[in-house]
Amino acid sequence: MAVFGVDYSWGRPGAAALKRAGVKFVCRYLSHDTTGKNLTRAEADDLSGAGLWLVVVWQTTKSRPLAGRAAGEADAGDAARQAETCGMPGDRPIYFAADWDASPGQQDEINAYLDGAASVIGRGRVGLYAGHGPMKRAFDAGKITYGWQTYAWSGGRWDARAQLQQYSNEHTINGAAVDYDRAVASDYGQWRVGVTPEGDDMPDYVSVGTGTEQRLAPGTWTNVNWETEYSDREHQHRDEGGPSVLTGSARYSLSVGARVTGVPAGTLIQARVVEVETGDTGEYQGGPVQDFLSVGDGTNLVYGLAADTVTSGHEVRFQLIQHGTADAAVTGGTAKVLFWRR
Repeated sequence: MAVFGVDYSWGRPGAAALKRAGVKFVCRYLSHDTTGKNLTRAEADDLSGAGLWLVVVWQTTKSRPLAGRAAGEADAGDAARQAETCGMPGDRPIYFAADWDASPGQQDEINAYLDGAASVIGRGRVGLYAGHGPMKRAFDAGKITYGWQTYAWSGGRWDARAQLQQYSNEHTINGAAVDYDRAVASDYGQWRVGVTPEGDDMPDYVSVGTGTEQRLAPGTWTNVNWETEYSDREHQHRDEGGPSVLTGSARYSLSVGARVTGVPAGTLIQARVVEVETGDTGEYQGGPVQDFLSVGDGTNLVYGLAADTVTSGHEVRFQLIQHGTADAAVTGGTAKVLFWRR
């Protein structure tokens, strides 16, 4: 499950409006601009005080990385000084923008620019904002540790190594223009004034799926099994697959999309999560139930649980029940979990 954030330049939505909109982090500019585009210490203090995380990106001209290594050295030095003034801890990354549809033939200059930045702040702190092509090439060449990929110039492709995704432009919050972003990794370069995230501030992710048809008997709560692993660094649902998507103890939020077929239109389908004792599936605690009505040929349902806790020695599973009179089937689905270890 992704974490929602925004980026903006001259507009200032304000911390309160951002929090009302569900924003968890804000991406802001560093540059040589003197007209109000850049992050300031006062703004960083305000956002941090409201519990929002910050990410910074350096951008002067859109194609600045074509100036090569010397430009990267100069920009990294200036960016690091500005970031320090804003209260960013010295171990946090800086993204450098390649804000155009860069061709493969321009990658050598971009890589040289990134080499220059790394010579100043260290490779582990170098990030790139770009479309899919330059993002992939920079990761492949080992030039960056962090990636913020924009959907622009990406043709619907996402590099799985990029921790941030800018997925939609031209929105408004409290009268200020913003773009929508999502963090798809626990560490995406976030910080607050004087604070590097750790522990509870660093969530992890499970993302699993199924394309295997599974029997859904009438009137019986049935576990959905997940055999495809998209992201599961801590092996929460076990390497061999199965129904469990998370083991405790952890705080978590969960969303599941599933497709059910073979249920007559207008028939009630219900979904829930359950917490079962590891090794004893007869003991369980049921979570909130959400109701759906079948539309006939195939019903796509989305179940969401905003926040819950699974205790030590227990597992979280997703279940469905259909109230028809004959067998139906689950023909596909995905489950996404954002969790924090306790």
